Amino acid sequence: MEQVRLFAAIILSIIVFVGWNFLFPPQKPVDVPQETQVEQPVAQPGEPAAAAVDIKPVTVVAENITVVESPLYRIEFTNRGAAVKRFELKKYKETLKGDAFKNLVPEGVDRTFTLTVTGSGVEGAVDALFEVDKEKVLVGENGASLTYRWVSASGVEVVRSFNFNPDSYDIGSTVTLRNGSPLAINDNLAFGLISTVEGGRTYGFEGPSGFVDGHLENVKVKKIEDKNLFKGNVEWVAQQSRYFMTAVIPKGVAGTSMALADNSGVITAAMNLPTGMIQPGGEKTLTVDILAAPKSYRMLKKLDSSVHKAVNFGWFDIIAKPCLSLMNLIHDHVIANYGIAIILLTILIKLIFWPLGNKSYTSMHEMKKLQPIMAKLREKYKDDKQRMNQEVMALYKTYKVNPMSGCLPLVVQMPIFFALYRMLYSAVELRHAPFFGWITDLSAPDRLFHFGFNIPMMAEPSGIPVLTLLMGATMFLQQKMSPSTGDPTQAKMMMMMPLVMTVIFVNFSSGLVLYWLVNNILSISQQYYITKKLS
Repeated sequence: MEQVRLFAAIILSIIVFVGWNFLFPPQKPVDVPQETQVEQPVAQPGEPAAAAVDIKPVTVVAENITVVESPLYRIEFTNRGAAVKRFELKKYKETLKGDAFKNLVPEGVDRTFTLTVTGSGVEGAVDALFEVDKEKVLVGENGASLTYRWVSASGVEVVRSFNFNPDSYDIGSTVTLRNGSPLAINDNLAFGLISTVEGGRTYGFEGPSGFVDGHLENVKVKKIEDKNLFKGNVEWVAQQSRYFMTAVIPKGVAGTSMALADNSGVITAAMNLPTGMIQPGGEKTLTVDILAAPKSYRMLKKLDSSVHKAVNFGWFDIIAKPCLSLMNLIHDHVIANYGIAIILLTILIKLIFWPLGNKSYTSMHEMKKLQPIMAKLREKYKDDKQRMNQEVMALYKTYKVNPMSGCLPLVVQMPIFFALYRMLYSAVELRHAPFFGWITDLSAPDRLFHFGFNIPMMAEPSGIPVLTLLMGATMFLQQKMSPSTGDPTQAKMMMMMPLVMTVIFVNFSSGLVLYWLVNNILSISQQYYITKKLS
């Protein structure tokens, strides 16, 4: 009885855990939050006049594209706002069978990594045509640079420079304001990231995020209406998808706020950074690196920032990250196959819980020996449920059997299961990673012999979920090996559990199903060994 209720509760928790985000669609988009402009300051009377600044005018009349090529990426910069129109990652493909590189500027987005200057008559930089010093940039072993320049109508020069490293996704960037106007200026720089959130069913976080006052702020799109402005020390602002991210990272001084907006599904995340007072003839340079990269925890950890905290597995972070590191360690130093790495990781986890499993299966074996006596008690007291339960509990006490101990390994493993689910769902290492045969992508559900038509409750493409069916079969075998409850109704419920779990797992990533399948096989082997030993 207790086992049935516990197992049913666990199944319900899995359904709620996985299905929560599917049941509640995003809210309607909201208007862009407006930042208050900084009042234009003026030079104080009696102050000495600053030296004149020789600023050459900019005469660009057309938009042009500069292509930057490195071993890691291909970027298309536009001189309109000195922003990015296309950012391709050469180590990652858009689709498994396609040739196109993964582009982090999604469809429907014209530009990202934008720069807006407000506060002192320098408005217009975000759409202005900048002068550029190169038409094409090849990033060699010594790195490379690219510089854009624009002069406002009031005489303020804006220079945005980028420095590229061939071995890093992190791109150094500076913005310099030179005040050629007769008035002191006190501007605000807003570094914008524009993206969209992919449609369809997803689990895990996707959307704008930032690290503000030492706390990770992940804002779901449907919450932007209520949470669109964060004030404090901003260490970085990002746009996240399942496997990739773009970010702006201030250096030397933190941003002062993060502003979010949803414009018909186009999401803007901006970090605001004040320049401080710049007198006539003076200048100010601010460093704000940009990043467009896979969400690889070990890669982001090497950067000189806290941006690695964007890789977060929620409640199970403390378990998921060590599992991720161990899986990568096995892949890098034992065998370069993530499917086998998952199998070896599962074996290691099973060895950790081996003593607990022995105790559990020993208790289950003892309970199985009590089944004839329990059947007689149920028959004798079938009209008195309370008395029957009292006699059954007395029987357990006499033979020193704990009926809940058989469920203990399952309960203890649930945090491991959820942690691995979060990790295996989000780990970019598994994206398009093959195992063997028909399993060519461990991040996707396994499908053999694609049907060419859709099946209800099965994610496309529809096909035979071989691993999932094998997992369901092993769960059925486990149920057959477990002691009977003695109650026909409860027995039928328990036998339905493998079917329920198979339906739930049919759309899980093949990497996660592989873990659960191997874990079931190891559990069956351990239970068989203990049963033979005690018999």
